[in-house]
Amino acid sequence: MEAISLGKRYKDKECVVRQGEEGNCMFVIQKGELEVIEAAADCEVHLGKLKAGDIFGEMALFEKEPRSATVRAIGEAWVLTVDKRTLLRRIKEDPLVALNIIEILCQRIRVMDKRTVNLETSSDHAGEAVSG
Repeated sequence: MEAISLGKRYKDKECVVRQGEEGNCMFVIQKGELEVIEAAADCEVHLGKLKAGDIFGEMALFEKEPRSATVRAIGEAWVLTVDKRTLLRRIKEDPLVALNIIEILCQRIRVMDKRTVNLETSSDHAGEAVSG
């Protein structure tokens, strides 16, 4: 049996999760690419791309908030769903799973910090150009 047969196949532009939906699971990309987008005013803001081996939706397992973004396939993709019980069982079997998730979350925080600094810096410079 092929490993990706455990996941679900998504067609091009098909949504895996939608911003605002209630979530109770996370996902592991087995094959293909996905894009992360956020609805803002009358447009979509591209937040990033995910590839095979990446995880997403993990925040739904730790908090009771709606999905923060929409994730949809770019071309064909295979995605495995992991519920909280399964994740906790895997962490009990291998605590490195938890450390890997923490590492991923830390990397994402670091990227967001850099984006925030860049936005603040560019807005400061824009103000200087106007007032200077």
